[in-house]
Amino acid sequence: MSSEQAAEGEQQVWDVVVVGAGPAGASAAHAAACTGRRVLLLEKAELPRYKTCGGGIIGPSRDSLPPGFELPLRDRVHAVTFSLNGKLTRTRRSKNTLFGLVDRPEFDAALVESAKDAGARVRTGVTVSRVEQHGANVPDRRTVAVVLADGEVVLARSVIGADGSASRIAAHVGVKVDQVDLGLEVEIPVPQTVAEDWAGRVLIDWGPLPGSYGWVFPKGDTLTVGVISARGEGAATKRYLDDFIGRLGLAGFEPAISSGHLTRCRADDSPLSRGRVLVCGDAAGLLEPWTREGISFALRSGRLAGEWAVRISEAHDAVDARRQALNYAFAIKAGLGVEMGVGRRMLAAFARRPGMFHAAVTGLRPAWRAFAKITRGQATLADLVRAHPVARRALDAFDRAEASRDTASAVPPAEVGDQEPVAERR
Repeated sequence: MSSEQAAEGEQQVWDVVVVGAGPAGASAAHAAACTGRRVLLLEKAELPRYKTCGGGIIGPSRDSLPPGFELPLRDRVHAVTFSLNGKLTRTRRSKNTLFGLVDRPEFDAALVESAKDAGARVRTGVTVSRVEQHGANVPDRRTVAVVLADGEVVLARSVIGADGSASRIAAHVGVKVDQVDLGLEVEIPVPQTVAEDWAGRVLIDWGPLPGSYGWVFPKGDTLTVGVISARGEGAATKRYLDDFIGRLGLAGFEPAISSGHLTRCRADDSPLSRGRVLVCGDAAGLLEPWTREGISFALRSGRLAGEWAVRISEAHDAVDARRQALNYAFAIKAGLGVEMGVGRRMLAAFARRPGMFHAAVTGLRPAWRAFAKITRGQATLADLVRAHPVARRALDAFDRAEASRDTASAVPPAEVGDQEPVAERR
């Protein structure tokens, strides 16, 4: 029986148990362990493991890393080629690095090592079946039971769900989503001559489906190529990926990995906690709705979850635990929530007028500078909308147009003058 256990014959109770060892979970475990608390990080896979993700590390991600963390960068991006469904291609360049690129298996494993160095214990190959806050497995009201697939019960004073977009912990909390997208991606090994052509440069293609786009991220001798669009258009999304790869001249190379993944954005009124259980990262539906960028949201929300989970672990009753959980929710909504709100508005405008966005970022210097500031972490979408009256007025105009369109579509056909019922149009 170790000194970490309460008394002989009693089961150890962890201060914080984190479920999921991606960026959100590792960040949460690191933040909690840095306070000296007993922290356990559970991961169902063996590390390193593959994750469908472009692997772009923008400024907010870099700034949210543990102190002293060395990014395992595969490339530094100084140029971006933009295209509009393969047309009107233009490359914009920067003297300074815009953002970095990592292999997710390597990056995630390094974050877990950082959490271990801070004092967290890590268990891999462990699947969580459910969490319980009442019942026979729960010895008292200050404890949460984490039930593993093999029946083992792990006890904690607080639990953080960071187990991805299909999270079991999110189901316990009752997380609600209002946007689900399908991302498809391939990892394509390429010859040195091809790799050299892409070094330091990424491609972003505004796609043919509403709100869709594609990307090429170079990582040494491998190109990460992917597309994303709204769920429900699976066949069309797959065609977009195939066409995208073909027109890039990459169809002749055999992908080393081909994968897909659903991303989920939380609804505004979605809970972030239940009792002594918090959620963060993808499990909470926290990502930027327009670009679907999730690493920075995972790192930032994970750190906050780790800090507030420690406070919850110290709460002696349900009222105090609830107060701390509400403080966590406020911190998330005041920062990431505001960014998500602007991102939703940007996505709605982009889905209707992708050509306008392409023309702006490729032809207007202020728009390109704004893009560069966001990727470097010098500003957020919300900052730019607040600071630039033109951008704010443009989004307001799109909002009004969207509201008018929604109102018009809600009017019964018989009340729209001589307009025919929708079902009868040809």
